[in-house]
Amino acid sequence: MDWSIFIVFLAACCAAAATGSMFPPDKWYRELKKPVWTPKDWMFPVAWTTLYVMSAYAATLVAVMDGNAMGMAFWALQIGLNALWTPVFFGLKRIKAGMVVLVCLWVSVLGTLVAFSTLNTLAAWLMAPYLLWVTVAGALNAAVWKMNPEEVTQTA
Repeated sequence: MDWSIFIVFLAACCAAAATGSMFPPDKWYRELKKPVWTPKDWMFPVAWTTLYVMSAYAATLVAVMDGNAMGMAFWALQIGLNALWTPVFFGLKRIKAGMVVLVCLWVSVLGTLVAFSTLNTLAAWLMAPYLLWVTVAGALNAAVWKMNPEEVTQTA
């Protein structure tokens, strides 16, 4: 493994993660109605740290391979959308727009996984937990949207 390439991908993940510290959950989020299965607050940074390291490693494996253009394009798209969701949802308090970003993120993570699977099986498997977590995040965003219709109309 080329550690310099890994560090570049990890830096991209850290940039995306930084939006979480710039737009942390606040009183508005704490007061929203949420489903009982909502993960505990401490789970989010633990999950995302793990997923970012796995994603950066997966990208490192694929980046040095011939025919990686589609996988790298999807990887770049998903990390950009990942960075966008937090400011949209927590910063702008746009639940519906957050859902749109999450759907696009889910599709781009799936695209990354599929493109990586044609090049490196391990890289694809490393993206699978990320897809699962984004699925949970999407379900949570959708549940919050449904349970808080007054918030959607106020901030739309």
